Amino acid sequence: MSSRRSRQSGTPAIKDDQIIELVSKLRQLVPEIRDRRSNKAPASKVLQETCSYIRNLHREVDDLSERLSQLLSTIDADSPEAAIIRSLIMQ
Repeated sequence: MSSRRSRQSGTPAIKDDQIIELVSKLRQLVPEIRDRRSNKAPASKVLQETCSYIRNLHREVDDLSERLSQLLSTIDADSPEAAIIRSLIMQ
């Protein structure tokens, strides 16, 4: 099925061993999966957990961005605190 899709879209097919390798890398990167110390989770579960993890990261980024905006709006732009925040943001 993947080869049919890839031919239609004009992109090269991903081989099964490449998919296995990518799923293995996701198992190592996603804390919820990595912390279980089990390589038995099916690829579909790994993909679901990865999507959930990415959604949570997006929520955290949005929350932190909002909190940072609120903080910046309460301090003087020329203050030492503002300079520290700007330097942290630029890293």
